[in-house]
Amino acid sequence: MSTLSDFSARTLTGQEQDLAAYAGKVVLVVNTASKCGFTPQFEGLEKVYEKYNEQGLVVLGFPCNQFASQDPGTSDEIGEFCQKNYGVSFPMMEKVDVNGDDAHPLYTWLKSEKGGVLGSKKIKWNFTKFLIGRDGKVVKRYGSSTKPEAIAGDIEKELAKN
Repeated sequence: MSTLSDFSARTLTGQEQDLAAYAGKVVLVVNTASKCGFTPQFEGLEKVYEKYNEQGLVVLGFPCNQFASQDPGTSDEIGEFCQKNYGVSFPMMEKVDVNGDDAHPLYTWLKSEKGGVLGSKKIKWNFTKFLIGRDGKVVKRYGSSTKPEAIAGDIEKELAKN
């Protein structure tokens, strides 16, 4: 049985990040895009991160260009966009594929743990969110239209667990 700690990813600066570093924390994993109708969710993600970070929440952003090529930039461009436009301070990873043969192993695992609407295993669009509990297991999956602030109650429930 896998947990978040079994995976790693590269940060926007190219550093390998062992996700075991987030063991014992509540983690919200989101596939992001800089040129999407849901891009303003960066603001909500940052607010949720700022509100709950000291209690043990980490938001991990994974840029993805698989949906209508809505994140075509380089790592530097993505990082600059997120910081300049939304003040993003949570960890952002290098661009990944979330579907298909080249899907990042983390996303293959996330999709196998929690399917989408009607049990679909595919990520349908940008800003799909996965809430992971302190035990490293997937708690819930949220669609693109679910705003980060709407997840606050679920985040609080997970943070309350020790």
